[in-house]
Amino acid sequence: MVITRFFDEVIDFLTSFPRPEDIVAFKPSVALQSRAEDLLDKKREGALTPDEARELDYFMVIEHLMRMAKARARQRLA
Repeated sequence: MVITRFFDEVIDFLTSFPRPEDIVAFKPSVALQSRAEDLLDKKREGALTPDEARELDYFMVIEHLMRMAKARARQRLA
């Protein structure tokens, strides 16, 4: 499942004890970025399945978590 890979990527990153600079620079893999874009496109078209909607919800929660982590990391770098 794609969302499991996204969780795994983020968990692997966080357990690597990243420096604030690493957190600010973090990006999910190209494959996961592409999947998220595909889901967003399908949402705009009104063509998401219930499973895809749930997957997109998970992407959005993780994206929010990483945005908050990046904001805090930037504060530490300031």
